[in-house]
Amino acid sequence: MYKPNVNSIQSVQHALQLFEVFRTNYDKDEFGVTELSKTLGLHKNNVFRLLATLSSCGYIEQNPATENYRLGIGIFNLGQKFINKLGFLRLARPFMEKIVSEIGESCYIGILREGNVIYLDLVEADHPVRIVSRVGKDVPAYCTSIGKVQLAFSGEDELNKIYLGARLKRYTDYTITSLPELKKHLKEVNANEYAIDNQEFEKNVCCIAVPIKDYLGIPVAAISVAGPCYRMSHDRLINDILPIEKKYAKEISKRLGYQN
Repeated sequence: MYKPNVNSIQSVQHALQLFEVFRTNYDKDEFGVTELSKTLGLHKNNVFRLLATLSSCGYIEQNPATENYRLGIGIFNLGQKFINKLGFLRLARPFMEKIVSEIGESCYIGILREGNVIYLDLVEADHPVRIVSRVGKDVPAYCTSIGKVQLAFSGEDELNKIYLGARLKRYTDYTITSLPELKKHLKEVNANEYAIDNQEFEKNVCCIAVPIKDYLGIPVAAISVAGPCYRMSHDRLINDILPIEKKYAKEISKRLGYQN
């Protein structure tokens, strides 16, 4: 999350705040000038000039049909450059493909950043009914399997820093919204070294995740298998999917120097 400071260049600060509007609105891809002006607290003329500048660089584009603005291909290319520099993604991809081949469900890889999960890659299964991709999005960690399995290895101080005094939004009837309840749950996740998301973020979507560890034994990412709940019974998650996930997560971790 962008946090301005006294040394910020104002025009750059406003551009980053504009990108934050797109990043934090999960269900909306386009915004009009008036809406952005109100959200950012800037005059419409300033917002228009900002959008025009970013559009000239390819980071913002205007939808001709709606005349609203959306992220441009420049942002995608920048994101891909960041992802490509994360070498473990290239390392992990073949193992994700093996998971999908053996299990027949989609596999994600994601990292934890400031209480959110950033989904970096996805290998999709060949099913007529599939879940909506989360790649490129960041969602709250406390209600996702990839997030919980990494939060579980955070210390008490870190959890308090992220969540103490914060509101844990309820996304479904299954979302954990109490910090004490979350801490209790994360202790179980830590002991088991896997986390299940049973419709906690999205209705009818179930996931199970295991950590990827570096040479110090610290989780640096996690992989999850996800699918519609009618295909992801608890027995299947634990008996069929989890052993395969753990096997390949261990292989990825070994290549990052983890020894166990």
